[in-house]
Amino acid sequence: MIKNHFSVAIFWTLMLSPGILIASENTGGSSATDDKGTNTKNGMVATITIDARKSRKISDHLFGIFFEDLNYAADGGLYAELIQNRSFEYNPGDRNGWHPLTAWEYTTLGFGYGAISVESKSPVNENNPHYIIVNVEEEGKEGVGLTNSGFDGIVIRAGEKYNFSAYLRQISEKPIPFEIKLRNKKGDLFGGAAFTSDSKDWKKYTTTITATQSSDSCSFAILAKSKGKFALDVVSLFPQKTFRNRTNGLRADLAQTIADLKPKFMRFPGGCLVHGDGLGNMYRWKNTIGPIEQRIEQRDIWNYHQSVGLGYFEYFQFCEDIGAKPLPVVPAAVSCQNSGGTWRIGSTGQRGLPLNEMQAYIQEVLDLIEYANGPATSTWGARRVEAGHPKSFNLEYLGIGNEDKQTPEFRERFKPIYDAVKAKHPEIKIIGTVGPDPSGEDFDLGWKFANENKVEMVDEHYYKEPNWFFENLNRYDTYNRKASGIYVGEYAAHDVKRKNTLRSALAEAAYMTSLERNGDVVNMASYAPLLAKAGNTQWSPDLIYFNNTEVKPSVNYYVQQLYGQNAGDEYLTTKVILSDTSKMAARRVPVSVVKDSKTGDMIIKLVNYLTTSVDAKIKLKGVASINPMATRTVLTGLPDDLTSTPQTSAVKVGKEFSCELPACSFTVIRVKTIKL
Repeated sequence: MIKNHFSVAIFWTLMLSPGILIASENTGGSSATDDKGTNTKNGMVATITIDARKSRKISDHLFGIFFEDLNYAADGGLYAELIQNRSFEYNPGDRNGWHPLTAWEYTTLGFGYGAISVESKSPVNENNPHYIIVNVEEEGKEGVGLTNSGFDGIVIRAGEKYNFSAYLRQISEKPIPFEIKLRNKKGDLFGGAAFTSDSKDWKKYTTTITATQSSDSCSFAILAKSKGKFALDVVSLFPQKTFRNRTNGLRADLAQTIADLKPKFMRFPGGCLVHGDGLGNMYRWKNTIGPIEQRIEQRDIWNYHQSVGLGYFEYFQFCEDIGAKPLPVVPAAVSCQNSGGTWRIGSTGQRGLPLNEMQAYIQEVLDLIEYANGPATSTWGARRVEAGHPKSFNLEYLGIGNEDKQTPEFRERFKPIYDAVKAKHPEIKIIGTVGPDPSGEDFDLGWKFANENKVEMVDEHYYKEPNWFFENLNRYDTYNRKASGIYVGEYAAHDVKRKNTLRSALAEAAYMTSLERNGDVVNMASYAPLLAKAGNTQWSPDLIYFNNTEVKPSVNYYVQQLYGQNAGDEYLTTKVILSDTSKMAARRVPVSVVKDSKTGDMIIKLVNYLTTSVDAKIKLKGVASINPMATRTVLTGLPDDLTSTPQTSAVKVGKEFSCELPACSFTVIRVKTIKL
């Protein structure tokens, strides 16, 4: 506990950075604050003076998102495919007990019978080797085939259309009629269609199903209606209503929830997923583009399967659709140091690509840049055009490596990749890595290596208890502005039992004021992880939770959204005088003020981590005129609240005005029509 202060007119000043001055003065009252933000007696007065004449440029793409296929974020999540294991490529290496028929059931109804087998000779594509052969000896009344249960059920909505496709190869002589059906758990038919096979070569068949009723737990069946033998692969069912109606697109409600964050960039595809569990499990971008039957599926490091239907093209397209700069991360030609289950205990699993393979790998990285930005006449630019995107994706950033252990093997692979990219593409800003923690051996060695090689930016990560964020509000104030810039690629406040509490959200809101204050050296920041599917989580807490029918943003989501929707590109010098002289109090009421130069709006962000309200008296200097009506958005509640949501209202403002900051709250005031 902080001792009470009884002396009158005691002043102290703490210079936090060139852009903000925080001071506290005691007015005779007493107040005490513990490490959980508990104010035990009187409220506080905060006099906040904002000088619009004194500003400095900060990053205009500071807050973004980080997507990793963790917690079933892709298949069964953001990626809108409704069929699980559509290409029969699941295997025990993905998860113990899985096999090519996981999520499928051999179906014989109405006294039909036959046999099925998993085959790999002469597949649709060598990258997708497994398929099913079905021999229908007697079709019965309803046919013989396969039924898929989807990802914990298939959701359909009455009147909506669903695109079906599958590859079939007719083995018997005569054409085979097929029916496809959507059924509920009782077996009731909720939609269907029919087609007939007509080729002894692999051929893609397509049709559309219109759902006649709504259901949250349908199954999908493909049934042969006559005797015969056929091969089946790449069975797909897609809602036509995807985000922006994209083919092979994204689940609309989940993608929109992400878009509503207004992220300025998106990092993808990971995370630990990037460098993988061993060299053979590294994420190789070329495996994820082109027609889905040509993509190479693989085990997910988080112990499930990646269809890679959500691949590099779809990532780039999603970035464009939501106005976010793409930030792909490629392996630094080493595997995760935790490969083989050595999760941060010794970290001995790192392996490097053989040096004689490095030139080919470096070319793979250069090809990625060409794929994103190259002209249609280039080899990989033509592949982008072929996929349906003639224009450049305007790639500006590239991450090399993720949390990699700073070994000689890492450094002798990172440097030639870095040098080759800089030589051919000096316009690309490269982001390096300094390990998984905000301090320690890898952090120190990573920073030394980055500065020696003049890496433009490094990726810092930290998952800490809420109090750590308050104790580290000054973290970047003293960073060398001439050294590498900062990307805070992964961070989150981990509260008790890793729950998404208001306490943790306010800790993040407070810390983000310091990121804005230091937005000249901190270029980017992203909370992690982004998504988690109920019942399928490997990591918590997460920003957005979902199931097959609902999207449930966490309280932390609303902090990120308020920052994303109220971003600025100039930081305004701000002086805060508190009526409590304790340093703890200064940490509990952090303030940030930015200006959006495009709109002229001044955006005031105020955190009150105390359990009593704060009377904020705000003074604006250097302002010619303002709109007397502003918007105020407040996120507040009890520290342990899991479901608090922000409330927005109009508020009168002037060059001097007062605003109450509720206990345990984050307040954003957007002042319109600023003329400086």
